[in-house]
Amino acid sequence: MFASKKDIVGVDIGSSSVKLVRLRESRGNYQLVNIGVMPLEPEVVVDNMIMDSAAIVDVINNLMAEQKIKAKRVATSISGHSVIIRKIMLPIMTEEELEASIQWEAEQYIPFDVSEVNIDFQILGPDEKDPSQMSVMLVAAKKDYVDDFVNVFSEAGLEPVVMDIDCFAVENMFDVNYGFVDDEVIALVDMGASAISVNVLKGEVSVFTRDIQAGGNLLGEELQKRLGISSEEAERAKLGDRDLEDVDSDSIDEVLRDAVENLVQEVQRSLDFFSATSTEDKVRKVYLTGGVSASQLVCETLENRLGVAVEVIDPFRNVVINEKEFDTDYLKAIGPMCSVAVGLAMRKVGDK
Repeated sequence: MFASKKDIVGVDIGSSSVKLVRLRESRGNYQLVNIGVMPLEPEVVVDNMIMDSAAIVDVINNLMAEQKIKAKRVATSISGHSVIIRKIMLPIMTEEELEASIQWEAEQYIPFDVSEVNIDFQILGPDEKDPSQMSVMLVAAKKDYVDDFVNVFSEAGLEPVVMDIDCFAVENMFDVNYGFVDDEVIALVDMGASAISVNVLKGEVSVFTRDIQAGGNLLGEELQKRLGISSEEAERAKLGDRDLEDVDSDSIDEVLRDAVENLVQEVQRSLDFFSATSTEDKVRKVYLTGGVSASQLVCETLENRLGVAVEVIDPFRNVVINEKEFDTDYLKAIGPMCSVAVGLAMRKVGDK
């Protein structure tokens, strides 16, 4: 494969695995060129923080070699405690004026010292109620946290040209595959191994985001704790294996139901908070992604709890796939965990 000048590889470093996706775009249509997933050992990434950069460099290098990718430019993304996303109201001004004053404006909204963060913003448009004000999406990420990610790619001999936020990468992927409907309020919920991101959109504008530090790992942890089984057995039980020694299947199901309830409750809290603060808008539909969305139990519990339709996102819905090159069953199986990487692979150099 020759690396075209505009080729960007989407690389999503999660807490349980690294996902890599490369797409080719022509006239707004995307074709899948490469995809790879490699697991990470526990404790390599903890609470979105990189604890063992050498292990990640190895995995990225192995993925690039396995996929025979020569391209060097990558898009990646971050999330968690070190990233602050705020929707703020400011007097109407041009992008240039805001660029000049954003450091000062941001100071009031960020719990970190402004000198310690990278700041970016997007003007969302005039406020509906007060045309002299405009709403702005403010994003701040701690510099040392961003540097950890940049350094991993540099050590792997790659050049990160786009640094995105997980929930916005999912939004990007969703837009290409499903599109937004004006004024329709939906929630994109990305449930990973150790974190959940909730992004509520009205039309194509993000109106509420929240990161929850809990994820699919909770299911395995609860199984281990309450049933006294090993992490391998818990992983098997989580995936539907009920032939474990000394443990009856009813006990496994009960623990899983409780753990899923806890996860779903966190999502419900976030959406309830959004509804309470945004009087006229209610979420009409939830689109679910992330590794945990493969669980039927999670989808059903979420639907029952929220009382709205829940659909699992297919990140390849509008992506052209050559069935001679890719196993479609495999893509279907790993699809839920690849949404962020697909969204990243759709980025271009210079994207905001």
